[in-house]
Amino acid sequence: MNNINIPVITIDGPSATGKGTLAASLAAHLDFHLLDSGSLYRILGVAVARAGLSLDEPEVIAQFARNLDIQFGLHGGGSVALDGEDVSIVIRTDLGSDMASKVGAIPAAREALLDRQLAFRQSPGLVADGRDMGTVVFPDACAKFFLTASAEARAQRRYKQLLDKGIDAIFPALLRELDERDKRDRSRSVSPMQPAGDAIVIDTTELDRSEVMEQVLRWVTVALSRES
Repeated sequence: MNNINIPVITIDGPSATGKGTLAASLAAHLDFHLLDSGSLYRILGVAVARAGLSLDEPEVIAQFARNLDIQFGLHGGGSVALDGEDVSIVIRTDLGSDMASKVGAIPAAREALLDRQLAFRQSPGLVADGRDMGTVVFPDACAKFFLTASAEARAQRRYKQLLDKGIDAIFPALLRELDERDKRDRSRSVSPMQPAGDAIVIDTTELDRSEVMEQVLRWVTVALSRES
C-alpha cells in the first residue's frame, strides 16, 4: 500500500528529554498512531542479552531481529510483549537502555528493524518517537522536532521514573550511563543521533510537559493545515 501521503510527525532526541511522553500525548490528541522506536531497540537489546549473542556478529543479530515475536498492547495499555511475555518494565531497566544503544550501533540491526518501523505509517497519521525518525526513517515528515535537556535534568528524570516503577537506581551511575549512551548514539557510523536540518529544536530543561506540548501543537497545527 502506498502510504506516502499519510502525515508523520517525528520527535527525536536523547533519552529522558520527555519525547516519549510528548509523543504519546500528541498521538492521543490527534488520534494518530504511535511508534515508540526505542522500544524496538530495547526489546532487541534485551533479547540479544538473554540469548547470549555476541555483538561482534552483526548478521546473526540482524537475522535474530527479523524473527523476533514483538507485540504492542498484548497485555493491555501501552504494554510491550516479547514471545508473549510482558517486557514493558524489563526493557526500561539499565540493561534495556544500554543494550538498545549497543545494538542500535549495528547497521545490519538497524536495517532489520526499518521495515517494522515503516509499517506503523497508517491512516490517519503517525507520531514517531526515536533518535533518527526525522533524519532516516521518515525524512519526508511534515513536522520534525528534536528535544534536548541538560544531562543533570535528564538523569534526575530518569532516576525518578525508575524509582516510581520500583526499580533501584543510583543517580551518579545514571548520569554516567546517559553520557556514555549519548556519545555512542552521536558518534555511530549509521544514523547518528542529530537534529534533522528542518527540525525544530526544543530545550525541555526548564519546561514542564504542558509547556512543551503547547509549543509543539502550535507548529503541528500549521504543518497539518499545509498537508490538507
